[in-house]
Amino acid sequence: MKTSEMKVGVTIAKIGILTCSDRASQGVYEDISGQAIIATLKEYLVTDWEAAYRLVPDDQASIEGALRQLADDEGCCLIVTTGGTGPAPRDVTPEATEAVCEKMLPGFGEQMRSVSLQYVPTAILSRQTAGIRGRTLIINLPGKPKSIRQCLDAIFPAVPYCLDLIDAAYLETDASVMKVFRP
Repeated sequence: MKTSEMKVGVTIAKIGILTCSDRASQGVYEDISGQAIIATLKEYLVTDWEAAYRLVPDDQASIEGALRQLADDEGCCLIVTTGGTGPAPRDVTPEATEAVCEKMLPGFGEQMRSVSLQYVPTAILSRQTAGIRGRTLIINLPGKPKSIRQCLDAIFPAVPYCLDLIDAAYLETDASVMKVFRP
């Protein structure tokens, strides 16, 4: 039985949404980035799923703790982070992701930077990455909603197959919105 299957046979995938932001976690401004991820996934997915949402400061220990909790305790098949991927001293999301993952998948970050460079030359400053923790895929996205959508559009075709390979939840998409690749 996959982690997303409940004993009654109803499949509900759990997806973690983790916003890493000092100011949003302090209530200085609303977390529109986390909401942009949820909205995009709602457009893509036809699979029943629920969001496990967290908002933490740009602090490596806090980010690592949230990633472990979402993967290990909540059983998320996918965790999508936003924020903390730049070169500023408090941008530590990639370091936290690497610290909790057994395997890194640098192709995700390479693809996101490649797509983002079509829009802004500062995309070369981005340090987005992805990795595997157990049966959870963790993907770091940028912090701006427009960039989030551009990056998710570019990488999501590979996400469901990656989840298949790690024996996580089976995600299906609305092919008219997001066509995925499964060999």
